[in-house]
Amino acid sequence: MGRSLKTTALSALGRRLKPPPISWLMEQVLARPHLVSLAAGFTDDATLPVAETRRLLTRLLARRATGEPALQYGSTPGLPALRRLTASRLYEQDAATAPGQLPEQVYHPDAIVITHGSQQLLYLLCEVLCDPGDVVLVEDPTYFVFLGILSCRGVETRGIPLTSEGPDPDRLEAVLEQLRREHRLHRVKMLYLVSYHQNPTGTTTSFACKTAILDLLRHYERRAGHPIYLLEDAAYRELRFAGPDTASALATPTGPERVLYAGTYSKPFATGVRVGFGVLPEPVRSAVLCLKGNHDFGTSNLGQHLLLAALESGEYDQHVIQLRRRYATKASWMTAALRRHFPPEAHWTDPRGGMYVWVRLPRRVRTGPRSALFQRALAADVLYVPGRFCYALDPTRRTPDHEMRLSFGHASEQAIRTGVARLGRVLAALYG
Repeated sequence: MGRSLKTTALSALGRRLKPPPISWLMEQVLARPHLVSLAAGFTDDATLPVAETRRLLTRLLARRATGEPALQYGSTPGLPALRRLTASRLYEQDAATAPGQLPEQVYHPDAIVITHGSQQLLYLLCEVLCDPGDVVLVEDPTYFVFLGILSCRGVETRGIPLTSEGPDPDRLEAVLEQLRREHRLHRVKMLYLVSYHQNPTGTTTSFACKTAILDLLRHYERRAGHPIYLLEDAAYRELRFAGPDTASALATPTGPERVLYAGTYSKPFATGVRVGFGVLPEPVRSAVLCLKGNHDFGTSNLGQHLLLAALESGEYDQHVIQLRRRYATKASWMTAALRRHFPPEAHWTDPRGGMYVWVRLPRRVRTGPRSALFQRALAADVLYVPGRFCYALDPTRRTPDHEMRLSFGHASEQAIRTGVARLGRVLAALYG
């Protein structure tokens, strides 16, 4: 008698996959043409550098000497000139704010990998570092798309509560100590940190906090039996429009050996270009390059040549200045609308960069996708990101369900004012 067929040929990974929340949120936008979306993390349409990009591409493709290399395959690590310029820019950014002498070896082109946006780098790092059952520490709350990557890899998560300075080092130590008592410290692979104008809360992690976190990870890795890395996601670093800059964790004494730095040119210039970069120590860099070679042979060469031209010509930096001013204005529109329409019990921190406002409501107010608030907001044609999407599936605590992420990145002035007013009316109708 022949064997009966399995119900699926999917791998264990394929069977674990679930639609990410971002897909569901985007479906709502497409299904409702009159919906005001304060959920999407898209950048501002009006400031996309259409004319600048046209000029740059025209010059790039005007001669075969420059056009042919841009239209040919590149290398897996990325365009050498772009890697050199990226290393130089990072060194200058950190040198302006770091309290001590920089470890120059980490700001070297050979440490740079150019990726298809920083999102690809995040996925590659999870794949080369994490096995099913491993543990990754994350901010509580954090970037919810990264949580989806960890979930599909079968990785467990533990949340570290945020303070105004970044992840709480005392709580981090308590979590590491608890994992040690559970004999699970050997499964901890890294701590993930959105360090500048964090998605979703807008928090920027101080240099002192980064140093304290790395010291703790270095202390506990002796008992783990392997390196524990700090993955610093700096996607919003160049979108600062208020306050001083902060040096990256690369500038700490432990940075050259234990920091995995993820940056991007997409959000500050044009998200459609999809060019990001990583600064990686060995042996992680070599493993990422081997895996990336199997993925795509290398990031879009035309996109890399375009970004190099934008950086060398000054078009990139001029655009970033314009974008910062635009986001500062849009942030002020949103916070003014919140002060006008939201109840006094609602709390948020005025953004100093990035594209988001994180609103905390009283704990009795549920904001999740099945809540009365979310359903009535949809009926009123306004969409937000439920805060619970941004929390890890941490079995040691209940998932908070009284917050929301609002984005001012893509929405117009009218959409921001209308959307916040609609949310305010729904809150008033439900909770008085």
